[in-house]
Amino acid sequence: MKRLSLIFSLLLVTSALMAQQTNVRDYITVWMVPNHSDWIYAAGEDIHIELSVRRANCALPEQEVALEWGPELREPEKQWTQATGKNGVVALKLKGQKAPGFKTLKASVEYEGKRYTNTINVAIAPEQIKPTSSLPADFRTFWDNAIAEARRVPLKPVMTPRPELSTADYDAYEVCFQNDAANHHMYGLLQVPRGHEGERMPVVIEWPGAGVKPHKGISSPLPEKGYIILEMGVNGIPVTMNDDVYKELRYNALADYQTIRLDDRDKYYYKRIYVGTVRTVDFLETLPFVDTDRIAVTGGSQGGALSIVHAALDKRVKCLSAAYPALCEMAGYRNGRVGGWPGLRELTAQQAAVAEYYDVVNFARMLTQPIKLFIGYNDRVCCPTSTYAAYNVVSAQKELYVAQDCAHWQYPEHRVERHLWLSRMLTSK
Repeated sequence: MKRLSLIFSLLLVTSALMAQQTNVRDYITVWMVPNHSDWIYAAGEDIHIELSVRRANCALPEQEVALEWGPELREPEKQWTQATGKNGVVALKLKGQKAPGFKTLKASVEYEGKRYTNTINVAIAPEQIKPTSSLPADFRTFWDNAIAEARRVPLKPVMTPRPELSTADYDAYEVCFQNDAANHHMYGLLQVPRGHEGERMPVVIEWPGAGVKPHKGISSPLPEKGYIILEMGVNGIPVTMNDDVYKELRYNALADYQTIRLDDRDKYYYKRIYVGTVRTVDFLETLPFVDTDRIAVTGGSQGGALSIVHAALDKRVKCLSAAYPALCEMAGYRNGRVGGWPGLRELTAQQAAVAEYYDVVNFARMLTQPIKLFIGYNDRVCCPTSTYAAYNVVSAQKELYVAQDCAHWQYPEHRVERHLWLSRMLTSK
């Protein structure tokens, strides 16, 4: 009970802090409300949306609104203008579609010389969305061989205390170990709760979103409840350097790393990262205070993708919680539909063939562990068509947490719920 009380106390504090940020919004809001509260429609069903232009929460009458309607992240099918009524509201009747997927309404209005825009995505039979990607016949063999080859390389782990990132509740260490070749390293920030000497503690591995950035320390309430948190980096560089170093790499040597060598399945940038997820648990097994029977993985965007990849490749992972995973339907645009981040709109045939070995949809097919997946319908980075394509092929125990109004972000309550779910799964028999 003390653990749960502390978690909920942290939730209240986090929610209060986040409320100060999320309550900062545009002076004018284009407000759109579907007539289905879950934003889900049957195939072929007309879609009704009530639109208003609001200032100080009040609808403004007779505002001219520019509208676009069409498939998610594609060219609109229809463009027109329509005015709100004297009551500040206009009711729109929009044509749905027969195929499962998402449709987008984009609305913008000019007010006092400034333009304000909003979009809304509604779902058409999303549980029926099927991936356009296919599973290569040697998919499992390719990854088994890659992992076996990497394991011929000694880990040579190093743990460096980082007292500047430690607190009264936990000790922080920067960790480093060899991955798939000599001098190819993985780095991370290991956060070990104090007061648990002699115990074997469960671990939550947090995989990072895309980008090149440092790790600042604790981001989850779990370590203070006897959980180790391991925040991993993926770019093969230390995670505690000065911010300027990461900025230089982000815009130069590691710019657009997500497309480096995409034409070669053995040299694509993500190969060593995917293999490195398994090597991360190999490293954890060297630590006497780690309970290797209780390992969970989590993350959002790129981190959500890596959580699925990791669990698919490594059955030592007991459960995973992923938010809006990236790298789903990588060749979606080439296949006539949208694709998730990195939104590869132009792929050669060779690149598309390589992408199938890295597409998170194909790893989702292999999951055997329980998964809780978070999706935001308004996400225009890891679009819901792509994330549903992954979720729908999961045959393991699964839960879907949908926040219709979320884009590529989460409410603080969602993040806490993800960690509470991991905690419940790790303590269950």
